[in-house]
Amino acid sequence: MREDAPAKINLCLLIGPTRADGRHELLSVMQSISLRDELEMRDAERDEVICPGVEGPNLAERALAAFRAATGWDGPGQRIEIRKRIPVAAGLGGGSADAAAALRLACRRSGLGDRGLLLELAAALGADVAGQIAPGRVLARGAGELVEELPDPEPFGVLVLPSAAQLSTAAVYAQADQLGGLRGAAELERLDALAATGVNDLARAARSLEPSIDDALAAAAAAGARPAMVCGSGPTVIGLFEEPAAAVRAAERLAREGIRALAAGPVMRAARGTACD
Repeated sequence: MREDAPAKINLCLLIGPTRADGRHELLSVMQSISLRDELEMRDAERDEVICPGVEGPNLAERALAAFRAATGWDGPGQRIEIRKRIPVAAGLGGGSADAAAALRLACRRSGLGDRGLLLELAAALGADVAGQIAPGRVLARGAGELVEELPDPEPFGVLVLPSAAQLSTAAVYAQADQLGGLRGAAELERLDALAATGVNDLARAARSLEPSIDDALAAAAAAGARPAMVCGSGPTVIGLFEEPAAAVRAAERLAREGIRALAAGPVMRAARGTACD
């Protein structure tokens, strides 16, 4: 079985106070995009996840173990191979996308579970996983685990400027706490995320940790992006375009200038079906 694991962008990311569990309250519109990893699952002697080029524990492996524990699935071992295309530690939710895709694969492979169970497991795995269980557009609340599906948007273009640097999400949040100025709970409750496209409350912290982000923001803006913004916890910069072709032209222009740039578009939920299809 094969499954795509689309990256996500935060069209807005509004950060509130720290909760008792140490995680921050947030309000975000998350959109899956066509930049994606690919997962393949097949029977094996034991469960294992192979992701060439990525060292250390893999969230997809934790997802598969959590699914077995929750469902009691005692089928044969599963080998998951990940073809990695989403940059690591880039603010694009690549590890979370892989975990969500692993849950979808396990659901299909075993015939057990449903969307509700996958969302419950996702919430325990990480803040971005629940929002990627059913790729598309969602409104995320809580620490990212409370998701509401939103209608598919009209097609638009996304310019993606990957960085050679990596930023730890935890380090960016810690820097944001140190810099101060995050939103109070009451303010976060009043805000309309759909009207806040282009706002990222983690941008100042990410830019202070990785100054090269400023050059990428300037390059995206010069290429015509409106807005150009830090994606998630960075260091990836994205630019939005009303027309998909405009993002392609911008990426080609920047590539001619020696700047690594990719063009992508939104993943539409209507074309994908439900989480376990």
